[in-house]
Amino acid sequence: MIFDLDGVLVDTVPLHAGAWKCAFDQLLESRGEGPPFDTTGEYRRYVDGKPRYEGAAAWLESRGIHLPYGRPADEPGESTVCALGNLKDRYFRQLLDRAGIEPLAGVAELLAELDGHGIARAVVSSSRNAARILAAAGLRFPVRVDGADLDRLPGKPDPAMFLEAARRLGVEPADAAVVEDSAAGVEAGRRGGFGLVVGVGERDHLLAAGAEMVVGATAELSVARLSADAGSPAPAGAAEIGRLLGDRPAVFCDYDGTLTPIVEDPDRALLSASMRRVLARLARSCPVAIISGRDLADVRSKVGMDRLMYAGSHGFEIDGPDGRHFVLPAARSYLPDLDRAQERLERQLADLEGVRVERKRFALAVHTRRALSGQIRERARLVASSCASERLVSSTGKEVVELRPALDWDKGRAVAHVLAALGGDRVPLYLGDDTTDEDAFRYLTEGVGVGVHVGEGPTAARYRLEDPAAVGRFLSALADRWSTGVDGPPPGR
Repeated sequence: MIFDLDGVLVDTVPLHAGAWKCAFDQLLESRGEGPPFDTTGEYRRYVDGKPRYEGAAAWLESRGIHLPYGRPADEPGESTVCALGNLKDRYFRQLLDRAGIEPLAGVAELLAELDGHGIARAVVSSSRNAARILAAAGLRFPVRVDGADLDRLPGKPDPAMFLEAARRLGVEPADAAVVEDSAAGVEAGRRGGFGLVVGVGERDHLLAAGAEMVVGATAELSVARLSADAGSPAPAGAAEIGRLLGDRPAVFCDYDGTLTPIVEDPDRALLSASMRRVLARLARSCPVAIISGRDLADVRSKVGMDRLMYAGSHGFEIDGPDGRHFVLPAARSYLPDLDRAQERLERQLADLEGVRVERKRFALAVHTRRALSGQIRERARLVASSCASERLVSSTGKEVVELRPALDWDKGRAVAHVLAALGGDRVPLYLGDDTTDEDAFRYLTEGVGVGVHVGEGPTAARYRLEDPAAVGRFLSALADRWSTGVDGPPPGR
């Protein structure tokens, strides 16, 4: 297990805020300026979570104070940004030595439990004072990667520091868990391919960053809760669905919001190591296809498993079970229409900050998740919808408006195409979270098959799962069932 330090094992915020106040107020007094530094609002806005030189520069700019940047070796008391940051660091060490620091509730008990189970542990922190903080808190970690390593390793959300901790522990990332309280740290754990990424703090925020489990405080963690079986039972209905699918299932999954959490930057929607293992187990027992609104090449590269089948652009382009590449023939004639719509959207939406136009081979997507206001979102949606015509249809999803060829083809038709290519009497299971997945659910209600909607909201699916973490547990239960031949022989490929 690899732990972040601040916010997971200890709370250093009061010490950092106090040290910044000492440094900033000393500068203000020497200049005869005010008001004093605000340890709540100004701390959160300008310095919290930033390297100290960046934090000092941000606060100085907010006060209209201009100092030369200087050098990291500048002594406290000199009139440079670096010297101010070094003064803060001196005050932090003085406060730490004077006041000390206690581990957060439950931390000592959790570490003792890990020792009892022979589970190795490491700590990762961007602070150069990490060793001093751990000693003051009475916490022992055999492996520590900290601010001293940032001279050669990039910081979060890059996974380099966590990967270095795993290397020093002598374990593969897939066999380690990361425990983090920040979105950047959670993202780093996910990008590093760690077997489990645990968030500590605000649930929705950390799930969106890619956490597979979120607890309110470190005290809620235990070996039992972190294990693959205890504390993470298969969702209700898994056994019933397994019986409905029988011994010749075919599994179809959407990607974003189903196999991975929805994130602000679609390029950072990465498959976790645990979900990758589940898909690999499923693929040994039955056909598995990923059907996404992403381009075919994009979703294939995100999943990166050769044994699976892939459908991109909502099924307009498919790498099928027979290894042959399929493109809906009529779709190619719509490429000029998409080109013209793309040019228009990029021109009309250029001034809307946070709105992004994404061109796929057979679709256009206008993403509004990063829009700075509801007014900007609404304008982007109206502009995107206005591009619909007899040749292009628009549809709305989670913070996205899409334009696609006006053809009688969707994810439901794509499922039917793959099933026909598979041959035999396969029973399909489809899991999805968005409005475009409803076409597949409706197709299943007309024939034989099982639909599972991920998340909230109205749906034509018969079953529902809470989030991608529940999807992972559900698919794992099915893989267990089929690998042991429950209710029939293990299904063949």
